[in-house]
Amino acid sequence: MIERYARPEMVVLWGPEKKYATWLEIELLACEARANRGEIPASALATIRARAKFDPKRIEEIEREVKHDVIAFLTNVAEHVGPDSRFIHLGMTSSDVLDTSLSVLLRDSTTILAKGLDRALAAAKKLAMQYRMTPMIGRSHGIHAEPITFGLKAASWYSELSRARDRLARAVEVISFGKISGAVGTYANCPPEIEAHVCHKLGLIPEPVATQVVPRDRHAEFFSQLALIAGTVERIAVEIRHLQRTEVREAEEYFSPGQKGSSAMPHKRNPILTENLTGLARVMRGYASAALEDVALWHERDISHSSVERVIAPDATTTLDFMLHRLATVLDQLVVYPDRMAENLRMSGGLYNSERVLLALVGAGMTREEAYKLVQKVAMSTWEHRAQFRDELAQEPAIAKRLPAAQLRELFDDEHHRAHVDEIFRRLFGNTEEVQAVPPPAQKVDGNVDLAAPPRGRSRSAKQTKPAARKARAARGRRQRVGVRGRSPWQRRSSG
Repeated sequence: MIERYARPEMVVLWGPEKKYATWLEIELLACEARANRGEIPASALATIRARAKFDPKRIEEIEREVKHDVIAFLTNVAEHVGPDSRFIHLGMTSSDVLDTSLSVLLRDSTTILAKGLDRALAAAKKLAMQYRMTPMIGRSHGIHAEPITFGLKAASWYSELSRARDRLARAVEVISFGKISGAVGTYANCPPEIEAHVCHKLGLIPEPVATQVVPRDRHAEFFSQLALIAGTVERIAVEIRHLQRTEVREAEEYFSPGQKGSSAMPHKRNPILTENLTGLARVMRGYASAALEDVALWHERDISHSSVERVIAPDATTTLDFMLHRLATVLDQLVVYPDRMAENLRMSGGLYNSERVLLALVGAGMTREEAYKLVQKVAMSTWEHRAQFRDELAQEPAIAKRLPAAQLRELFDDEHHRAHVDEIFRRLFGNTEEVQAVPPPAQKVDGNVDLAAPPRGRSRSAKQTKPAARKARAARGRRQRVGVRGRSPWQRRSSG
């Protein structure tokens, strides 16, 4: 997997050169700490620092014989240093190097992950601002509920991605612990001062109570935080997949020129990128599960965790890095259809105002139970006859008695549902006065709006140029000449 999804920075981070360089730095810092204590001659430390280096191929060659990666590394370093290499690794055990190095690499991976997360945050914020007041139907259980705006939906993505940023920070905190305390963590042959010096130089905190290893609950929490971030990516991806369904089609992934959607059906434009993200989120949860299994080691340690971490450390960070950048690209290029959102809003004939009618009847003196039963009866009739909800309400004597026509008409004012959008945005983004509810500009081709190829990150409902506007007026005229037969069932019912 790492070869398929890795971006260059992650390739370097988890490559052998970086791994061995980190190991070497730990060993050199430990030597430096012992020299400060007078346990290593200053001349020996100078020699070690000047000559210490490694050859990954030579390490592999030695490891094939000794069957121990750290011993193979130390042997290769000694080949370069000479006699003074006897001062390297004094009083230390392999886990001192391996665990401290792993903490450094996992911590550094979060710096790379933050870049993708920040890209996704910026893309989500842009969508939220662009479509702040663009109305669409809200859905619960997949069923029409009450109107929201697409900007609010994108704002919820931004808010959750912000929490993902916080989770990444917590992941850094929990994993930034090193351990240079010897064979079973007692400091018997490696005083705490050595550990303190090494960890300070590496920007780590000494593990308060280590065994032979840094306790694996830390790693389990780290990978669980990554899995939670992947879960946020998945939630956004699943939503986009639903919005792209043919029956909904309120937004879709950008479909590039020359792209093919199906080997059999040329008309297909499938949400393959977000489907890919959904699948990778499952893999990320698997990595977290594996890390949880590593917590219970035998006594002071065994190495059952080692084989797991050699896989999940590079793969989980690499996969999440890929996911975050893919999500950012999807959001940045998302094609949004406000006209389709408006069409779907009208689909139910105004049924989404049922709660407003219910509350108005309660305010007019009805009990809530009585009002609910009455509004529900009219709503079901509206569904059955594909009627206009307001017309059906006006024909119900018990409702007409309490709600005059003018008041009933006010209950169907869609601005009511957007009254507090700005307040929500201020809570999330701060001052939004400079953001106007203006549709984003459409991509233009030769002075006209290009309706054939959806522009990247743009809306199809933007203001048209004059030639396109004339075509739209002509199309409306043709629809009007078709008459009632060309209207939707809801329009036919309300036209009488």
